Amino acid sequence: MMRVLFVYKDYAPVVGGIENHIRLLAEGLQQRGVDVRVLVTNTGLRTRQEVIHGVPVVKTGRLLNLSSAPISLAFYPWLYRLEEDVDVSHLHFPYPPGELGQLFLGRSRRFVLTYHSDIVRQKFLGLMYRPFLWQVLRRADLITVSNPVYIRTSPFLRHFVDKCRVIHHGIDLSRFIPTAEVKAGAAAFRQRYGDRPIVLFVGRLRHYKGLDVLLEAMPQVPAHLLVVGAGPMADAWQRQALEAGLTDRVAFLGQVSDVDLVAAYYAADLFVLPSTNRAETWGAVQIEAMACGLPVVCTELGTGTSYVNQNGVTGIVVPPRDPDALAGAICRLLMDDALRRQMGEAAQKRVRCEFSLEAMLNQVVAFYAEALEKSG
Repeated sequence: MMRVLFVYKDYAPVVGGIENHIRLLAEGLQQRGVDVRVLVTNTGLRTRQEVIHGVPVVKTGRLLNLSSAPISLAFYPWLYRLEEDVDVSHLHFPYPPGELGQLFLGRSRRFVLTYHSDIVRQKFLGLMYRPFLWQVLRRADLITVSNPVYIRTSPFLRHFVDKCRVIHHGIDLSRFIPTAEVKAGAAAFRQRYGDRPIVLFVGRLRHYKGLDVLLEAMPQVPAHLLVVGAGPMADAWQRQALEAGLTDRVAFLGQVSDVDLVAAYYAADLFVLPSTNRAETWGAVQIEAMACGLPVVCTELGTGTSYVNQNGVTGIVVPPRDPDALAGAICRLLMDDALRRQMGEAAQKRVRCEFSLEAMLNQVVAFYAEALEKSG
């Protein structure tokens, strides 16, 4: 039986794109007979061992956060201990404390890396960490990246093209089946907000998500905006909506249940991902929206956002930080029912063909097998 250790800073029930991706991988591989373990940090001071949906997880006590990188001294002895009998140690970048631990303490047969994003915002930290990052990338046997665009545009990955393998970050399509409960929830959203079209945003309210740009665009858009998600920018963006006089057309719903999330997708007329920089490498919420038949308006970041959402096919791609362009794309779709329907159908087809959980798991198993073959 293959033994795999996932290493990152957070895991379920912490909500986030990377956290959710790791959870899907861990649970899916476990069901396929892979012996999966997960090592992350806890949100508190104590170290905890849990089994979450069949996956053993160690969450080591967290002392502090340094530029979004939680520091845990207990993390390192646990890493050394868990890697003793591991075939593949699979790190998820960026998490510098985890990568440094692998450099100095790693002893698994193979070390692979999923490169989720360049270090974008923490420029000083990124500069200090750069020599170690080069060593991490050299040490890795193979690297998985969500899309080919990021390999070409990352100042780091372009030097390791021979090690990189594209594996799309898939989703569990069964979550997005319009059940009776989902249909009832969508009808409730429509009853509450149906006097205007509904534009939907879903995501953690973080600096790079660009909700501030979408709020700047909203005075030009004859629609309701539903905002699903929580995060550090929530208060600032709610104040922005209040000061712009948008409170009658912008609803901050916070974190919602899975059923309500899917219902919101089905209630909406279109989906918007207005992200502003390369920290947005993929945009898994785009795929969720597309799975529900929604056309997408996203921004061109030179990452995977416009790889997932194909301009003129599944939606419209506009420049980042351009509220006028964003408003224009949204209004174009809202005013053309046939175009919206055509793009929504194309979006749904693309997700079913390219971004399923099964396809991702098949590729990851093959990826591990390739890495292990390299060991001789």
